[in-house]
Parts: sequence; C-alpha cells; structure tokens
Amino acid sequence: MTGVRARSAIVIGGGIAGLATAGLLAKDGFTVTLLEARSGIGGRAGSWEKDGFRFDTGPSWYLMPQVFDHFFRLMGSSADHELDLSKLDPGYRVFFEKHDEPIDIAADRETNLDTFERIEPGGRAALSRYLASARDTYEIAVRRFLYSTFQSYRTALTRDVVGRSGRLARLLLQPLDTLTSRSFADPRLRQILGYPAVFLGSSPFAAPSLYHLMSHLDLEDGVYYPRGGFFEVIRSIEGLATAAGVTVTTDATVTAITTDGAKRARATGVRYTDAMGIGQHLEADVVVSAADLHHTETTLLPPALQSYPESWWDNRVPGPGAVLLMLGVEGGLPELAHHSLFFTKDWHDNFDRIFGETTSIPDPASIYVCRPSATDDTVAPAGHENLFVLVPVPADPGIGSGGEDRSGAPVVEELADTVIAQIATWAGIPDLAERVVVRKTVGPQDFRDDLNSWRGTSLGPAHTLRQSAFLRGKNASSKVDGLYYAGGTTVPGIGLPMCLISAELVLKRIRGDLSTGPLPEPL
Repeated sequence: MTGVRARSAIVIGGGIAGLATAGLLAKDGFTVTLLEARSGIGGRAGSWEKDGFRFDTGPSWYLMPQVFDHFFRLMGSSADHELDLSKLDPGYRVFFEKHDEPIDIAADRETNLDTFERIEPGGRAALSRYLASARDTYEIAVRRFLYSTFQSYRTALTRDVVGRSGRLARLLLQPLDTLTSRSFADPRLRQILGYPAVFLGSSPFAAPSLYHLMSHLDLEDGVYYPRGGFFEVIRSIEGLATAAGVTVTTDATVTAITTDGAKRARATGVRYTDAMGIGQHLEADVVVSAADLHHTETTLLPPALQSYPESWWDNRVPGPGAVLLMLGVEGGLPELAHHSLFFTKDWHDNFDRIFGETTSIPDPASIYVCRPSATDDTVAPAGHENLFVLVPVPADPGIGSGGEDRSGAPVVEELADTVIAQIATWAGIPDLAERVVVRKTVGPQDFRDDLNSWRGTSLGPAHTLRQSAFLRGKNASSKVDGLYYAGGTTVPGIGLPMCLISAELVLKRIRGDLSTGPLPEPL
C-alpha cells in the first residue's frame, strides 16, 4: 500500500538457520539484511577445498527429506528443483570393536528386518514393533511438537496427544538405552538403535527414549545425499533468499544488539564491524539471531536484558565437542560405505568420558566416517577418495584447535593419527595413513573461536529431558521485544532439518501463529 514502509529485519548469522529465516521473512514482506561474521556463508555447514578435493565441513546426513521439501515449497520451489538427491544403499555401514564383520543398514525396511532377524532370532518382530512405535512418535512430533513455538500449551492438548499421554510420558522419562535394551539382547543392535542420540548432541544413556523416532528416519525412510555435497543445500537456500530480496553481507561481525532504552526494551538494530574494521550501526524493526544462543545472550546484550544469563547456562548440559578430519586419500576405499560408523565395545566408558563429571578423550573412540566420493565423483580428483571423520570428544576448547598438514594442537593431531590407525585396522585398510595426500583438522577451540560455540560444543545444548521441546528455551527474548532466535541452540533443536524448522518458528512467532503443524504451502 502506498505510503506504508515495509518492515525491516536483521538476521545475525549466515548458517542454514540464518539463511532460511532471512528467506522466509523476505517472502513475508520484510526488507532483510543478513550479517555474517566470516568471509563465507554456511556456518557449521561450510565447505573447504584443496588440490581438487571439496569437503563439507559439518553436517552430512540428509534425513527428514519432507522437512527440506516443505521449506523449499514455502520459498516457491521444491527439493526436486533445487537438489540432485540420491538415496544411499546401504544407508550406512557399522563396524564394531572385536567383530570382524560390519553390518550394513539398507535403504529399505524389509532388508533391515531380515538383518536384525539374522543377528538375533526374533529380531524381525522386535524391530517391526520398535519401528511402528518410532513412526507413530515421529508423526505425532511433526503434527504437535516440532513446529510449535510452545507459546500456549493448550495447543498440544489435542485428542491425538492426550490419547498417547501415558506412552509419551514413559518415552520421555526413560533413557533411550533402556528402551533399546528391552527390545534387543544383542549389543550391536542396541548400539545401532541408540546411536541417533549422538545426532542430538546427547548419549543413549541421557536422551529420552522419545527420540527412538529417529530410527524411523534411517531404517525406514532412508538416508539421502545431495550431489555436490551438503554445501549445495546452503547454496540453494542462499539463492532463494537473495532472489526474495535478502541482502547478504559477509565479514560483518555483530558486536551488540541495540534497543530503544524504554522500560520495556525493544530491539532497534545492531552494531557491527565491517570488512574494513569500521564500526557500523544498522537499524531494523526486528532482529533475529541465528548465532549461538549463549553468545547472543551473554555477549550481544547487556546483563539487564539477558533472558538466558551466564547463571542459566551454568545448569545446562553441552553436547559433545568434536575433532574433525578432512582427508584426501590416494586410491580407492571400497571397504567404507558412503557413511560408516565405528562403535567401541564399552559404550558406558565412551560416553562417560564425554559427558561425565571428569572428562577425557575416549580411547578408542566411537567415530563417524563419511566417504562422499563413494557416491559423488565431483568431490575428489580421479583415482582419489574424500574422507570426512568426526570424533566426538568432551566440549572442551582446551583440547585445542586444528590446522592443515599437522599444524594443529598436539592433542588434536595425535588424536587424528590414532583415529586414522583405528579406521585402517577395523576396516582392513593397512596402508591408509601412507595414502593420505591432503589433511586438515578442526578442534573444539575452532568451534569456539570461529563459531562462538558455547564451551566449544560442535552441536549445541544436548537433547536431555530438561533441554528438549519447551524446556529447551524460547525462540524469543523475554526482555527485548522484537528479538528472536533461530538455529540449533533454540527450539526445536539440533540438526539441519531442525534449523529449517526453527526459521519457520520465527515467522510463526512474529505472526502470533499458535498452530503446531507446518505452515500451509503456497499453491
């Protein structure tokens, strides 16, 4: 309407949550500026290239494809149009300490039922029951919880939730490991079903068994891969956001969120330092921080305006830290699948070292290895392989930072050597270390310094009972009107699909939309 000024918004952070939030706000009519402190976008889901190798630097599991497609449709596109997706088969391979044969998790439910039956008599029927529960829990979560801002609890008091209240309460109050142990005797099967807790920044001994819903995703829905790597997802979202009118400014380090100084404060914009080191002030009607919530609250706001001050964080449980390895390897590695997991025998010790009162680096560690070159010939030169390795460690920046060609902290580089030897032994690749031609490591200190990550955690606050759903924290400041939060450190939680949903929750919060399901898609 003529004469009416469009509402303006500033989004802090150019990871997937920031880009998605900026895009949705622009589609909703806001004039949006996104400020990213680093020279490139992506945040944890970034990219690094060297000598013809192209590495994703973070997330690499494409789960919950419906969430991605829903977001793209909100932006007027679709996953089919934006990405070239392949369904992986096997979805992943699992190696076990002191077991010679790995277990493949296939792309289809029936094959996985056969696998469980082969390993444990009665496993087919047990897994069928487990997956039926997982599917039902996932569907109710999507309808009533994942897309809820939790502004009103009455919206969850629906017939489908109330009718499941007893079962949902049991699933919330018992750890995931308890549920898997009641369902299966073989420790390998329990580990396969318990490992998704790590994706949630937790352990199977602390994550509520409600999260067994994750097994519906990988054992029934399957695991996908976008050709070109996960940075292609970031590129596509950035493209849609800029097409909607978003201005993306990199090398812009936000130093403060400004307010109007009224008794009831309102966000008025941000102060930031530009690429030339010059201080700037940008005004807006709405500010959304997709940066780490701890950094946003304790660094960008004065103490009087902090909804989540340092004292609040003192009682939070961080997710694990991580040491990452990006390895370019000469020759083939058929022993590894696109995704491979390496599980230690003593999981209690493994997770106690990461989450216990006295922490230390697990030895040996349960690790994750991604070999995207198994599927994608664009991520490594011909005759070479691309390996990304994630080693969960305590959330402790004191472990140190990484670097190229063994230039990282001694603890990080020694762990990298140990892990390369572990992969070589367990997977039967005796000459692996000698074939590495490109090497880069990342440590917990890098997560703290580069991403302002609380305590150097690679993921964010762990998904324990007290840090899930409405207990995780609100996505809007309780002390500053017009200030909202997105990303893995707020609701609904950790992971790329959750970050996309968090962007949608910001839009719902601004609109005052109390619905619990996904927003209607444009026709």
